[in-house]
Amino acid sequence: MIKTIIILVFVLIIASLAIALFHLVNPKDEEHAKKTVNALTFRISLSLILFIALFIAVSLGIIKPHGLGITMQNHPAQKTPATQ
Repeated sequence: MIKTIIILVFVLIIASLAIALFHLVNPKDEEHAKKTVNALTFRISLSLILFIALFIAVSLGIIKPHGLGITMQNHPAQKTPATQ
């Protein structure tokens, strides 16, 4: 469920960026400039909301990060060539 919401927000961010690009490329009147600014403002707002939501979700343990960095942190007993 959470992954679906995150992907949906990413799609909305990209769609907003595409709309802003469309209005930027076709500047027929001042209304297009306002639409460009509105689309970019919406994109920035969505990005900030997504960042804050991800930060809170990781802090509360709802989302658990995984990948290369977390595996190195979970195994402190492994010795690297520099520590041997």
